[in-house]
Amino acid sequence: MHIGIDVGGTNTDAVLMEGSRVLASVKRSTSADVTSGIVAAIESLRADRPFEGVEITAVMIGTTHFINALVQARGLAPTAALRLGLPATRALPPLVDWPGELREAIQARTYLAHGGYEFDGRPISPLDPDELRRHAADMAANGIRSVAISSVFSPVNHDLELAAAEVVREELGDDAAISLSHEIGRIGLLERENATVINAALRELAVEIVDGLSAAVRAQGIAAPIFLSQNDGTLMDEEFVRRYPVATFASGPTNSMRGAAATSGLTDCAVIDVGGTTADIGLLVKGFPRETSTEVTVAGVRTNFRMPDVLSLGIGGGSHVHEESREVGPTSVGYRLTSEALVFGGSTLTATDIAVAAGRVEIGDVDRVRHIERSFALAVIDRIAERVTEAVDRMRTSSEPIPVVAVGGGSILLPDVLPIFGAVQRPDNYAVANAIGASIAQVGGEIDKVVAVDPGRRDAILDDVRQEAVDKAIAAGATPQSVQIVDFDEVPLPYLPGNATRVRAKAVGDLDMGR
Repeated sequence: MHIGIDVGGTNTDAVLMEGSRVLASVKRSTSADVTSGIVAAIESLRADRPFEGVEITAVMIGTTHFINALVQARGLAPTAALRLGLPATRALPPLVDWPGELREAIQARTYLAHGGYEFDGRPISPLDPDELRRHAADMAANGIRSVAISSVFSPVNHDLELAAAEVVREELGDDAAISLSHEIGRIGLLERENATVINAALRELAVEIVDGLSAAVRAQGIAAPIFLSQNDGTLMDEEFVRRYPVATFASGPTNSMRGAAATSGLTDCAVIDVGGTTADIGLLVKGFPRETSTEVTVAGVRTNFRMPDVLSLGIGGGSHVHEESREVGPTSVGYRLTSEALVFGGSTLTATDIAVAAGRVEIGDVDRVRHIERSFALAVIDRIAERVTEAVDRMRTSSEPIPVVAVGGGSILLPDVLPIFGAVQRPDNYAVANAIGASIAQVGGEIDKVVAVDPGRRDAILDDVRQEAVDKAIAAGATPQSVQIVDFDEVPLPYLPGNATRVRAKAVGDLDMGR
């Protein structure tokens, strides 16, 4: 058996699973520090279904710890951005497009050094170890504890990033946290560099959070390994999270979409996940969230690491309802829903109150919303349906009919039929689909690189890339015989010489519980 936990802005959900079967589920308010909310969810799960005599083989957690830390600019380490690319790339130095507040929060230092490659592997300039030592000495003098190293076209050849990391580590010591861009982002220097700097800034916090989560789980008498969900719907172990905390940013919507696939039996559909704060709309393709093909802005910073293509609306169970305009959100009472909503004795008119007044659900004290006219409540529900329908229509890529699955506790706000799309499916355990998604997640590996496809060797070159992705999934903890390629893209780059082709391969397999 295993436990799945997902932390949302309003609720922390937990499920006890036996294979793909839900044995028990709970929903508890998210705490301000997140961790104590996870403890409360596990305790409630234990009270509902005692663990004595039960072997828990794994605990899977989807958490908002890291994205919250970045958005709030707290707990970030003093960070340096070191770019290898001189004499090129001077025009746009590292962090050129970062918000000033965030730069200050990480006490940013930026450095340019020689190195880097062209797309076909030709060197721009040789690495200069003395230059790197001077930069590292300046980092040490300014209290830098975490370093992000980015090299031009490092997804093609990353040996210079590895060599630079060794030089920097010699100067700063083994305690320095070093993040390398080829391990984090994709093709695109500035976005990949930004993602690497964010990861570096979160490294110290990652150690603290992972240790805290581990202690919280162990305090419940659970000795099973702990895994965290990452953006593409797969899992990573504690050590991986300590190195790549940035990979957790979109785990919430991803878990909900994977949970929707598991509970509905559909592998290709639109998913509407309505929580307490937002409604997240995305598409499932072959059982996994469709990934965005463009850069993603996180806390005002452009990045290009793996992220699901999700459209978020400020509509949730805790959203404020504006009586004059009949609009919902984007402000929300969040995890204070159970104390501030009218039906729970509070004074704020929320979307949950509207759902109760409209007769869609019985929660709390119904008498406290009897003064709300039913026609007003139904008008608000209709407006929610209109906005969600428009968002789903924007997400689909063709006019073909597509099934729609609604999950999340806030999905009570949605009607049973959406205009254009028809009946809305609400599978069993829809309210805790996010926790189910976390508990059933697999392990993956992805390769995204530019290769020169020599005439007559295309198949062999592409097979090598596929094998790299498979090997990466196995190294991350997948059972070798279960790994398969679930996504593969091959895009020729005609504006570059040498038969240049961008190739992306994603492999996924079941978690090896014996490791």
